[in-house]
Amino acid sequence: MRLSIRHTTRYHYDAPVAHGMQRIQLTPKATQGQQIIDWTMEYSGAREELSYDDQNFNHVTLLSVEEGASEVVVTCRGTVDTEDKAGVIGRHSGHLPLWAFLGQTPLTKTGAAVRRLVAQTDKAGGDQVAMLHNLSRTIRDAVEYRTGATQVTTSAEEAAASGAGVCQDHAHIFIAAARSLEIPARYVSGYLMMDDRVEQEATHAWAEAHVQGIGWIGFDISNRISPDARYVRVATGRDYRDAAPLVSLSFGQSAGALSVELAIEQQSIEQ
Repeated sequence: MRLSIRHTTRYHYDAPVAHGMQRIQLTPKATQGQQIIDWTMEYSGAREELSYDDQNFNHVTLLSVEEGASEVVVTCRGTVDTEDKAGVIGRHSGHLPLWAFLGQTPLTKTGAAVRRLVAQTDKAGGDQVAMLHNLSRTIRDAVEYRTGATQVTTSAEEAAASGAGVCQDHAHIFIAAARSLEIPARYVSGYLMMDDRVEQEATHAWAEAHVQGIGWIGFDISNRISPDARYVRVATGRDYRDAAPLVSLSFGQSAGALSVELAIEQQSIEQ
């Protein structure tokens, strides 16, 4: 499937900044099941200082905010070819060892609510893939998808205890639960082409777990499926903080607000 993506991110400062930096991770990965045909990024109110691939093979770009700017606009346009691999990414790669995805972080720490979901999950007689699908369903049944119920700083335990959240929370709960079962798990941020609309208001998030003999497998808890050809992987990490599309750092008292315009649609492939 060929996907055309147009993504505009606006970060508006309450007051002009004297000095600021932004870290963006908006370039899709060249990975199993997806190929970047073309990808460009344009900036307004900032200039590119440095780009590199980090420990998770995420492509990171560092921007410096122009002095006196009150808004930074990042516009991405590109085309990505994808295949339906039933969520299977395969063998582990990256500079971080596999065991790094077993340790909990502040956003994936477990408590009574997460442990309760693990206890309620059918362990499928030791079949890890089946058990992970069961875990995904258990989480989705227990945690309603509700926009505005949580923030980017909400932990897995907090979202599980409240019974509501968004895709980021579903992914964090799944990661926390899988790690508590000694299964390496990681967070994925990316794009999802919706079947019912082109225009969207946000990027998407899901989780991946590493199963011996298969490798990494994706689980979109919010939509109750494994990722297919409609998904584009952009960044991965131990949690949202590793894979966040944009992180802003400014010096002074200026706060900021983020808005996103996103359009994803299928393109025909000329033979």
